[in-house]
Amino acid sequence: MIIAPETARALCQLSFELNRQIGLLLRRSGKVEAVIVGDFGGILIPTLSHIRSRGRLKGLRLVHTHLAGEDISDEDLMDLLFLRLDLLSVVKVTEEGLPENLYSVHLLPDSRDGKNWAFLPPVHPANQHDSFDEFIHALEGEFTRKDKGESLDKGEDRAILVSVSTESRLQAEESLAELVELAGSDNIVVLDTVLQRRRKVNPRLILGKGKLADIMITALQLNANLLIFNQELNPSQIRSITDYSEMRVIDRTQLILDIFAHRALSREGKLQVEMAQLKYMLPRLSSRDDALSRLTGGIGARGPGETRLEIDRRRINDRLARLSRELKKVSKERYRRRSRRRKKDLPVLSLVGYTNAGKSTLLNTLTKSEIIAEDKLFATLDPTSRRLRFPQEMEVLLTDTVGFIRNLPADLLQAFSATLEELEEADLLVHVIDVSNPVFREQMLVVEDLLRKLDLDTIPCMKLFNKVDKIAGNTILLAEVEREGVAVSALDAVSLKPFLLQAQQKIGKILHYEQQPAE
Repeated sequence: MIIAPETARALCQLSFELNRQIGLLLRRSGKVEAVIVGDFGGILIPTLSHIRSRGRLKGLRLVHTHLAGEDISDEDLMDLLFLRLDLLSVVKVTEEGLPENLYSVHLLPDSRDGKNWAFLPPVHPANQHDSFDEFIHALEGEFTRKDKGESLDKGEDRAILVSVSTESRLQAEESLAELVELAGSDNIVVLDTVLQRRRKVNPRLILGKGKLADIMITALQLNANLLIFNQELNPSQIRSITDYSEMRVIDRTQLILDIFAHRALSREGKLQVEMAQLKYMLPRLSSRDDALSRLTGGIGARGPGETRLEIDRRRINDRLARLSRELKKVSKERYRRRSRRRKKDLPVLSLVGYTNAGKSTLLNTLTKSEIIAEDKLFATLDPTSRRLRFPQEMEVLLTDTVGFIRNLPADLLQAFSATLEELEEADLLVHVIDVSNPVFREQMLVVEDLLRKLDLDTIPCMKLFNKVDKIAGNTILLAEVEREGVAVSALDAVSLKPFLLQAQQKIGKILHYEQQPAE
């Protein structure tokens, strides 16, 4: 049964005497998890983050009283959905303070007639004959069967991607498609994507509560455990969304930081990623558990002492200061290495471009190297340098750096400044462009804008349109890009010969100009 008849009678009598709604949160075993006393019109359910879900649903059912004979409300349905309750039941209280009937609703693994929940027939608490255990076991079984045999592997994240944009539909769709690629680079299974275009973004929840409810239903039905927002969320937005949903919530910046944390191989790269993560975390400490605000005074200390939050902030600031000192040492080591290269008078060509444009593949083909090159965003983070011999017996140093991306977090760009210092020593920048990407023009603008922000736009730059093998049939586009730069396929060494000749000519002119005596 949902609730014992004696318990339902006592609940109604007490609610009648207090003239307040009273709710019981019950575990599947029947044990009372919490007693909630509200006002005449409703109850406020406490945070249940300490309770682990039992399967797809929470493992808790809510039974509460209604004093005015009202039916299950929209607010009740939202509680059922956002908390993933096994069942929500309302006991209507009669004028004598007795239970009238028990009205119950539960979630569905599939929508039926546009509804994601179903009502059970009303029943008097004394006339319950069906087994609640059998009912909830069958319901969980329906959710599981809907997965078609797919299970949530240990450590595997299954995400719904959400984008709320004020941009045009085309721009919003392109940005969301890039978020899908980022999730794939982080080995996250993307179950669904949600795009909502609004004139003004909701400052509290990013999107409307109704849309968030739809997303939560989809997450329940698809067994998602992660929400990834395409927009950067501030601490209050994260807190507001997690108040409605017990799912993990991250934003685009956190996703990029996680990719970088997995891909960084060198000591320098790891230091830079940790610095960026700490800078991101620092203003968001206040969104963590309330226990952080408890005072931690010591014996003999004057005043209440530091708050836990202040201690965490101080520790992060101390760690950031140490990381900054270590990175300065690394930067000096790089400077010394670059000095040795300058003494050898080796011209430097630096590959720049949007992430996944093919820079690492190009370096591998040109120098017969085997650095990591995958069809993923940010496959390569650590800078790589290799010697390259031009056709006319000239040696240069070819360097590959981290790829750029639109809306790159400022802290991340700042943290990687030591890596990007390599670009300052370049005699020639080679802007590698994935011409097969439908939005390659927008990606070019992103790279050019970031180069300006890094004060690198004064270095000579040539455009290298890569992956032309994928647009072989588009003669108009091919002719267009050949007028702007060199068209190549990084996988085909033969197609790179025109690039090598043109790069050598540019380097020769640059060196000749630099060697001219000043007037």
